[in-house]
Amino acid sequence: MKFRKVSAREDPEINLIPFIDVLLVILIFLMVTTTYSKFSELHITLPSADAEKVLQRPFEINVGVSTDNSRYVINNTTVAYHDVQELAESLKAAAMINGVAQKDPVVIISADGTATHQSVINVLEAARLAQFAKVTFATQVSTGK
Repeated sequence: MKFRKVSAREDPEINLIPFIDVLLVILIFLMVTTTYSKFSELHITLPSADAEKVLQRPFEINVGVSTDNSRYVINNTTVAYHDVQELAESLKAAAMINGVAQKDPVVIISADGTATHQSVINVLEAARLAQFAKVTFATQVSTGK
């Protein structure tokens, strides 16, 4: 009679979880202690300036577009719309101060929400004809409903 239990012999396995933990700690240590050097081909010494920065606001031309699309307001002066060329002339006149044309004015378009798309395009075209390259749109912050 055989009273011994026959046990199935298990193959030994290597537990990889502690090994991975150690590798992650080493990786984090290497990442933290590594210094990064910036190598450049050219060593340039830039000149320095002692002048203060001058903060100048550009000259602004405010253009308001009404809802009836036949009136425009340029710097608080109402202009009746006949054609784009006349609107461009009005923009050029608004850019003059004491007979001197201001350099690179910014045209700010404040169009009513119900104004037609064409009336805004008319102002953009007039700014192009007046050779004003800087055009922006005024908006208002919407309140939460």
